[in-house]
Amino acid sequence: MSDHIQGEAHPGVEAAPAQTRGFRLNHCMLRVKDPEVSLRFYSRVFGMSVLRRLDFEEMQFSLYFLGDLEDREVPAEATERTVWTFQQRGLLELTHNWGTENEEGRIYHDGNAEPQGFGHICFNVPDLEAAVAWFDTNEVEFIKRPDQGKMKNVVFVKDPDGYWIEVVQSDLIGDIGS
Repeated sequence: MSDHIQGEAHPGVEAAPAQTRGFRLNHCMLRVKDPEVSLRFYSRVFGMSVLRRLDFEEMQFSLYFLGDLEDREVPAEATERTVWTFQQRGLLELTHNWGTENEEGRIYHDGNAEPQGFGHICFNVPDLEAAVAWFDTNEVEFIKRPDQGKMKNVVFVKDPDGYWIEVVQSDLIGDIGS
């Protein structure tokens, strides 16, 4: 008997149709006010690299696709790199609408203020305690530390635009929920 399941059954869940074979989540997009500030945050604090930048001059915006470079060989040629980028899993797309860096204060809804919608992105880290110390060293804004609230060993921090980032160490949260 296998220890692996094919997904959990819940009301509303249907078997994946054959037509969806090969569909995969490629990226999640966040709008950012100032790409320099956000790129510094995600590269320094979370170790992400820009895998591809795409500029759309006519529409006045840029896209930055971020991911980790572990076990990834990124093509050097631009067209190949674009195709490769859209074949990856687990990327973060930062969208910069040109000129927003000149606006005052936070300009985007974080999804957690009323009315709620988008909630957060999540990173798994190998050592939660070390990650918390790293966030403190880098003066990252905490929403929740691992010992606070009802869900222990779960951290929430904010990025420069106020978006929430959940941070977990997977082997510390195996018994949460039911």
